[in-house]
Amino acid sequence: MMFRVIIFIAMILLILIIGFDVFKLKKFDFIKKVKNKKLQWAIALLPIVIISLLFNYVNVFVILIHLAIFFLLSDLIVYLIKKVFKKEFKFYLSGILAISCTIIYLGIAFYIAHNVVETKYTLFTEKEIGEGFKIVLLSDSHVGTTFDGNGFYKHMEEISKVDSDILIIDGDYVDDDTTKIDMIRACEGLGLAKPKYGVYFIYGNHDKGYFNTRDFTYKDLENELKKNNVIILEDEIKEINEYITIIGRKDKSDKTRKSIQDLTMNLDKNKYIISINHQPNDYDNEMNNVDLVLSGHSHGGQMFPLAYFGKLTKANDEFYGLHTRGNTNFIVTSGISGWRAGFKTGAKSEYIVVEIKKKVN
Repeated sequence: MMFRVIIFIAMILLILIIGFDVFKLKKFDFIKKVKNKKLQWAIALLPIVIISLLFNYVNVFVILIHLAIFFLLSDLIVYLIKKVFKKEFKFYLSGILAISCTIIYLGIAFYIAHNVVETKYTLFTEKEIGEGFKIVLLSDSHVGTTFDGNGFYKHMEEISKVDSDILIIDGDYVDDDTTKIDMIRACEGLGLAKPKYGVYFIYGNHDKGYFNTRDFTYKDLENELKKNNVIILEDEIKEINEYITIIGRKDKSDKTRKSIQDLTMNLDKNKYIISINHQPNDYDNEMNNVDLVLSGHSHGGQMFPLAYFGKLTKANDEFYGLHTRGNTNFIVTSGISGWRAGFKTGAKSEYIVVEIKKKVN
């Protein structure tokens, strides 16, 4: 119900933004010179139509809202210039500034979203850890957003070169827009990874699908993952070695999910315990029950200033990076891709490498 309300509000907002952008575009001199008023509106609307044909509705929303914001900022800048320098312009400066800034800003955002980088963390523990333990963490690939199945496969060709003990897929691997062909190819990409203790997968809130619009079920996904030697954990515990235990939690949206207290009740607390929890939303309960929590979901906010709004509304306990509460470390990755939009202005696209070492006193 809440999702539908959000979509409805977004559609109303989009209509208002389109109207505002068209009104501002209509002020360009070459359009104003057209004598037919209806044709003026049609010409001003044409760029919006082209954008709508080239991008999905989320990307259209992102582009047009940024254009509207830059129109407002440009109007303010031009107004101040006129006031301070008593200068008039024979051309539509604010329009040129708005369009130029939108292209440059979103061009950079497009590059950031599509350029995947490695982010490293080194953690220290009082517990016995052997010679150390290295984790590679992938989350929120949403296959089909910034890369298709072949694109994910190519990323895995590089990621699989990292010498690691374990590879973790932390949910939202696929989405409603992912095709079966891309899902299969992406799973083949996971098959390239040969970490010492295997590849582990948990479901995010998008993996099982919302609208039954794609040409495969989550059971098909499950079969392809297993075919490529990926171990799926749903509120399950895995003893990795004599030092490490991992807990793969069901997503917060799953009503059958067990509490972290139930999952850790009978565990050996002398071991280093890692909780894989797609949504960073259970910190108070996970704190001091496990040593490390790995999450994604938030995309680091993805588009500025969403992370700040999220903090105000407490949508997640944290949005990005390494945080410590009590005796527990929490890491939230911004993900290797994002949801629907091919732009990132508030975060980067990344995979995480976490190295855990014995603390030396």
